[in-house]
Amino acid sequence: MQYSKSSVLTLLAIAPSITAFAPSRVKSVQFPVASSALKATVDPETITKKEYEDICGVNFDQELLQKRLERTSYLYPKHVEVVEDLAPVVDEMVDNILLKTGEKSWQPQDYLPDMTKDSWYDEVKEFREMAAQVPDDLLVVLIGDMVTEEALPTYQTLLNTFEGCDDPTGTTDSAWARWSRGWTSEENRHGDLLNKYLYLGGRCDMRSIEVTIQHLITSGFNPGAQKDPYRGFVYTSFQERATKVSHGNVGRLARKMGDRNLDKICAKIAGDEGRHEKAYQTFVTEILKRDPDGLLEVFGDIMRGQIVMPAELMTDGEDAHLYENFSNVAQRLGVYTALDYADIIQHLVDTWDLEHLDGLSSSGEKEREYLCKLPQRYRKLAERSMNKAKKATEDEIPTKSFNWIYGRQA
Repeated sequence: MQYSKSSVLTLLAIAPSITAFAPSRVKSVQFPVASSALKATVDPETITKKEYEDICGVNFDQELLQKRLERTSYLYPKHVEVVEDLAPVVDEMVDNILLKTGEKSWQPQDYLPDMTKDSWYDEVKEFREMAAQVPDDLLVVLIGDMVTEEALPTYQTLLNTFEGCDDPTGTTDSAWARWSRGWTSEENRHGDLLNKYLYLGGRCDMRSIEVTIQHLITSGFNPGAQKDPYRGFVYTSFQERATKVSHGNVGRLARKMGDRNLDKICAKIAGDEGRHEKAYQTFVTEILKRDPDGLLEVFGDIMRGQIVMPAELMTDGEDAHLYENFSNVAQRLGVYTALDYADIIQHLVDTWDLEHLDGLSSSGEKEREYLCKLPQRYRKLAERSMNKAKKATEDEIPTKSFNWIYGRQA
């Protein structure tokens, strides 16, 4: 009696506890099976081990399963080859850039009232008195920054789409996987700390803010990385610096208003962003040493399309223009402006020393020239745009109502 592949599948599906489905008189062979104790004895003349694996769609041997999870084909094979060569550099960043996890690392509670002390009431009262000095417009910007930080699950998901840099099992021991998890664990503190600061301050509609966070994570975020590690690291090099600038400026404004607590909080978060920025920019520096033409092609293409901000799909479920309104307040306060955008491009051009990069192809040289001239072009456009906006609001500064602060104007 012969068994077809379809009959094998049927038997596996309807009777997973069956340990043999070949007649006892027929010579049989055991195959690797899942840890669920599914076992099957197959007539080797009917179906081979390879055919069995093809039918089931997976090999359950643990070592082979691990290999199966590692991609064997890529959209960007050359880029993958380059980033895999960066493993020693990534190891160095894990050791020297990321902080030690645990007691030696700062935690949100270090900057908040200790509710276990007998003096907790006085600590909270002093904390709230300082927070009350922060005006509504700066509060709105802080909330927008916090919402952006709280969408961290989206950003870790993004990192795991970069080919050659992913964490296929969730506990993979590669340099890139350890960097991804370590970076995420540090970034996770930012949203936690800012969220608790706003809650203790008592001036925000925390439910509206939480709805915004849920909407943002649900909506997702597409920076146009296209699974390309080169694109991914150019983007993160830019974005980490932009976040550092924003948090740093919020802290300085808070200090002027009299909130020393918020100044310290923002300075600590900006410090993290600065360390992370250094790591991502180092990754790009190393890529330029190995594939300058490829990196410049990607960098130029990204800048022609402009950088997508991570919270652009922000909504509280009512204000369809929430991100635009939040951004306008940040621009007016000087927290993050079009000039900062131009300055960050200039910083990247300088950090990667594009002015002196040689040995390029003709197309690579064109991209280099374009990128080196870009910061000044953006600066002129930014100044023109900001001057126009200033003239338009000389008589009256436009304000918007924000549900985050119970409908108050900012």
